[in-house]
Amino acid sequence: MSELPGGLVIIPLVIAVVLSTLVPQFFQIGGYVTALFYEGNACMMGFFLIVCGSMIDIKQVGMPLYKGVAMTGVKFVLGVIVGLVVGKLCGPAGFLGIAPFVWIAAITNSNGSLYISLSSQFGNATDTGAISILSLNDGPFFTLVALGATGLASIPFMSLVAVIIPILIGFVWGNLDSHFRAACKTAQPIVTFFMTISIGAKTDLKTILTAGASGIVLGLFSAATAVIFFFIINLLLPKKERNAMGAAIGTTALNSAMTPAAVGEADPTMKKYTGMATAQCATASIITLFLCPFITAAFDRYMMKHQKGIYSPEGWAYEKGLETIADLAK
Repeated sequence: MSELPGGLVIIPLVIAVVLSTLVPQFFQIGGYVTALFYEGNACMMGFFLIVCGSMIDIKQVGMPLYKGVAMTGVKFVLGVIVGLVVGKLCGPAGFLGIAPFVWIAAITNSNGSLYISLSSQFGNATDTGAISILSLNDGPFFTLVALGATGLASIPFMSLVAVIIPILIGFVWGNLDSHFRAACKTAQPIVTFFMTISIGAKTDLKTILTAGASGIVLGLFSAATAVIFFFIINLLLPKKERNAMGAAIGTTALNSAMTPAAVGEADPTMKKYTGMATAQCATASIITLFLCPFITAAFDRYMMKHQKGIYSPEGWAYEKGLETIADLAK
C-alpha cells in the first residue's frame, strides 16, 4: 500500500467496490461482517476523530478552525458561482442535462470520510481537525441556501456537535496523556483502512450506468475542482502549513444524492429533475472517490519534490520529504 499513492485509501476502496458490485451479498452476511465492513463507517469515523483529536496540540487549536472555515467557504462560493452561471446561461434544465441545483449540490458538498482518510497520509492533525467545520457542507443546507430556500432549511447543529464531541475527547485526552497520543498515532492507519472499506461497500459501479454521460461529466468536473481548491487554499494558509489537502476537498459525497429530493420538496417545480439528479450526484461521488486520492497524491509529490509548504525547511514534514526523495533516488 505504501508504494501506491493514496494506497491506504485506494486499495481497500477498490476491494470493497468490486465486492459490492460482483458479490453484494457478501456485506449482508450479518453479524460481525456486516457490522464491521458495511455498517461500520460511522463507528470507525467516531473512533478516527478521537484518534485525530488526540494529535491536536493545544497550541495549534486555532489552525484547524481556520482551515475548516477557509475550505468550507471556498467550496460554497465556487459551487454557487458555477450553479448561478449554469442557470443564467442554460436555464432550469441546466447544462448537458445537469440542472443548476445539481451543480451546486455536487460542488459545495465534500466526502468527509475520504478527506480525513487522506489527511492521515498527506496532512496532520490540524487538517483532520478542520472536518468539524467542513462537515457543515453535508446534506442539502448549502444547496437550499444558494437557491433562496433558507426558510425551509435548518442548520444541522446536532450533527456538527456529534462531530465535535469525539474530536474534543481525543484532544483533551491526548493533551493530558502523551502515551495515549502515541497509541492513537499507531492506530490511525488501521482505522483508516477499515473505515475506507465501509465507504466502498455502499458504492456500486452499476450506478454509473443509470446517470450515463451526464453523471460522469459532473464527477469529472467536481474532481477537477481539486486543482482550484489546492491553489486557493494554499494561498490562504501560512507557508509552513501549505500542503496537498486543499485538493482533498475536490470530491462529492455519496450523501449528496439525498439533496435533490430535499430540493424537490422545498420547490415542487424541481421535482421533475430529482430522479436523474439523484443518479448524477451518486455517479459523481463514485468518480471523485477514485480520482481525488490520485490528484491529492500528485500535488503532495510536487510539493515534496520542490520542497514547498510542509516540505520546506521550516515545515513539519521536511525530514520526511528528504527521506522519501533519498529512497526514490536509490
